[in-house]
Amino acid sequence: MSSKLSIRALQKSFVVNEGFGHSRTIHAIERVDLEIKEGEFVCVIGPSGCGKTTLLMILAGLYSKTAGEIILDGTPLTGPGLNRGVVFQDFALFPWLTVRSNILYGVRQKKLPTNSHDTIIKHYIKMMSLQGFEDTYPYRLSGGMKQRVAIARALALEPELLLMDEPFGALDAQTRASLQRVLVEVWQATKKTVMFITHDVREATFLADRVVVMSSRPGRITEEILIGLPRPREILSPEFVELERKLAGLIEKQAEGSG
Repeated sequence: MSSKLSIRALQKSFVVNEGFGHSRTIHAIERVDLEIKEGEFVCVIGPSGCGKTTLLMILAGLYSKTAGEIILDGTPLTGPGLNRGVVFQDFALFPWLTVRSNILYGVRQKKLPTNSHDTIIKHYIKMMSLQGFEDTYPYRLSGGMKQRVAIARALALEPELLLMDEPFGALDAQTRASLQRVLVEVWQATKKTVMFITHDVREATFLADRVVVMSSRPGRITEEILIGLPRPREILSPEFVELERKLAGLIEKQAEGSG
């Protein structure tokens, strides 16, 4: 597999206004270097406040970087773009649009031919098991269904990179487990390149080809763990439990270091 995404010497600092003419600089990310291969599913984990979401927001073009470079398909990323699909924890659906119109929102931004819209909708509605909800508004959907729509909307862009920021974090355990299985199936069908942010080591072990561990702030990559388990994965298998325990220990070590 060739390199799809290259992150080199990435840094991010924020200036925080504390009032009365005082400000301070917070170093959120410090020299992050990471290569992600074509079609690879990478999970990023780390202690709270380590810069995981900041990293994703920079990749999405929603935050500017302080230093470093990001290369996607050989081209530097300098801002938002339709070559990236983003899924957030809070769904971020447009409440005034139906399921169909939410999914087509980015497609319309790409100015794809109108006569292709029905085919696109049917494909992603089926993929995410949303049949019968095409004309439903978000307020009538459960959290799990909303996130299915959000994932369908991101995939309908046919993005080169799918960015997911703790997308199942607000869901109950049963719905979360169900959507994790759905996401693995969708990824296996589409072979999209995925960066998935999570604080849940079991989720990372279940989903990822490779897990990247970040340090406490300022965030930097301290470990990269290959998850060599076949899919579908059995969370109670000794091999799974051992990898989960290893990742939990790495995060605990980083959290202790922040104190």
